[in-house]
Amino acid sequence: MAGDSYREDRFIDRTAAFTSLPTNPEPMVEFDPEKFDDKYAHYFAELQRAYKNAFEEMNDAYDSELVHAIDQQVLNESEPFYDEERGFRVELPENPADRLTAVVVDDEKLAATLDEYVETIERQLYDAFDVDPPAED
Repeated sequence: MAGDSYREDRFIDRTAAFTSLPTNPEPMVEFDPEKFDDKYAHYFAELQRAYKNAFEEMNDAYDSELVHAIDQQVLNESEPFYDEERGFRVELPENPADRLTAVVVDDEKLAATLDEYVETIERQLYDAFDVDPPAED
């Protein structure tokens, strides 16, 4: 029906607009560490951009099936945190290997890929919020 086509076109247009966002634009809002406790209300777009950029970076460098499975089955339950002394960190759900059912991968490869993915997300969070990592001791 004509009405259905119209709705599909509108959906496609909005989707295209979202996916065409610049990957590293200027921060939309100034980062306030105290607001990060309520991050999804204050920083949803920046969080989305950081996770999206990390996914694209990992997908270009690693097995895309493994990266996609980690993204959908492990990172979907991850939680980013910010602490002024420690900086950004991403906490994974318990037993990430048990959550991964879409691919078969040995524990060593999964651990290494997860570690790299988390580091990539954390780096992208610093970029998205234009915040420097804390100095290492």
